[in-house]
Amino acid sequence: MTGRFPESVDVAVVGSGPCGAAYIRVLSERRPDLRLATFEVGPLLADPPGLHVKNIADPAAREHAQRRSQGPGTAAADGRLARPGTYLLESGHTEPGGDGLPNAAMSSNVGGMGAHWTAACPRPGDSERIDFLPGLDELLDEAERLLGVDAHAFDDAPFAAEVRKRLADALDTDRPPERRVRPMPLAVHRAPDGAVTWSGSDVVYGDVSRANARHTLFPEALVTRVLVEKGRATGVRVKDMRTGTEHTVLAAHVVVAADALRTPQLLWASGIRPAALGRCLNDQPQLVYAVRLRDVTASDGDSDGVGLARHSGVSWVPYTDAEPFHGQVMQLDASPVPLADDDVPAPGSIVGLGWFCAKDVRAEDRVEFDADRVDGYGMPAMRIHYSLTARDHATLTAARAAVRRAAHALGDPLDPEPRLVALGASLHYQGTVRMGPTDDGTSVCAPTGEVWGVRALHVAGNGVIPTPTACNPTLTSVALAVAGARHVADSTRQEGK
Repeated sequence: MTGRFPESVDVAVVGSGPCGAAYIRVLSERRPDLRLATFEVGPLLADPPGLHVKNIADPAAREHAQRRSQGPGTAAADGRLARPGTYLLESGHTEPGGDGLPNAAMSSNVGGMGAHWTAACPRPGDSERIDFLPGLDELLDEAERLLGVDAHAFDDAPFAAEVRKRLADALDTDRPPERRVRPMPLAVHRAPDGAVTWSGSDVVYGDVSRANARHTLFPEALVTRVLVEKGRATGVRVKDMRTGTEHTVLAAHVVVAADALRTPQLLWASGIRPAALGRCLNDQPQLVYAVRLRDVTASDGDSDGVGLARHSGVSWVPYTDAEPFHGQVMQLDASPVPLADDDVPAPGSIVGLGWFCAKDVRAEDRVEFDADRVDGYGMPAMRIHYSLTARDHATLTAARAAVRRAAHALGDPLDPEPRLVALGASLHYQGTVRMGPTDDGTSVCAPTGEVWGVRALHVAGNGVIPTPTACNPTLTSVALAVAGARHVADSTRQEGK
């Protein structure tokens, strides 16, 4: 699947994360005759391309893959700490007068953040849903197929059923049946022997993409510009990161699926600057808490760092309009905080609670780009303007109360209060190239993902999501990518390609 650059293709895809992979998968299934190319700024980590790093059995090899994903950024000596496989913004993450996103992070590697994510795939509900998008549920079904989602991978985990029962007793009273506590749908595969592997972009690509001789993946290839003529995308300008040389690749259609920060960056660098570009930046303020389960017996579950231990499971407390946050409760192999020397808990008896809050979406929260400064790739430097509003603080207050209820139902909290994680740490950035029903200046693209005013240019990824979601966004963004890929497949057919 690797090689160097052609002179022209039918569809050029920028980014090899789950959404870029979804475009290639759908086009490989629907239009196997098209010439497809994917350009990824980062390196190829493993075989198959896009493999989740947690599936790399050797710990040293896994750590090496994570380090190679960390781009030109920093691990930060200023108190910020990037997660393995990601890198932080060097500067511009917190502008004067705002809260900023100090932990805003990215990954540069084949598979994108899909090589490092936690694989949670909840469906959006209530106001999280995109009400103007036809056929959303069918698109979510298709996204589950591409990601290999399983809602029952850990139904037999020793503590999982008890955790869900305790959560349900404390939280489900006023919830509609479809938004009650349940197992978290996860993009994982469980083998007959119980071994668990994580879905990365490799699963989304699937065998059909890997067998498609008309698709080529180009690692270490930085797209610096989308070419536009007479209101239509005509190709991309690509820098070969191995040699430093630049090349023009013509394309009948271009898809930018970088991430919610670098997709608007590339459009801005290309002179494509609709009013909504970079605006409505939406992180998910996150509260975390740790609890020792009450009255549980020891489990013999174990983990080698590749999959989840047998006693582990993930429970989901869905978002509702009445409680605009969602929770996930993950059983941990060890306490995330120090325990007393004489306190040795049963394996798996410490659970972590993470509550994600829906952001008060505002145009003022935005990522801007600097014409006079560049980042480590030579692209326009980012400046993030972002603040929590009074409404956000009210949501956090309500979420803290919900987390406390959940924690005390489960057992004994290990900290006095839930902790607000540094902003940006969710890695769930959205809204910067948001979808809208009409070209009214408040959105960047149509429901098909096509950028307003630039034919044959599509955007994809979490940045397309227009709603104030609290649930993990990957399933939704892949569903939107499916819609966009179908539109490209239909458009190329109408154009006679």
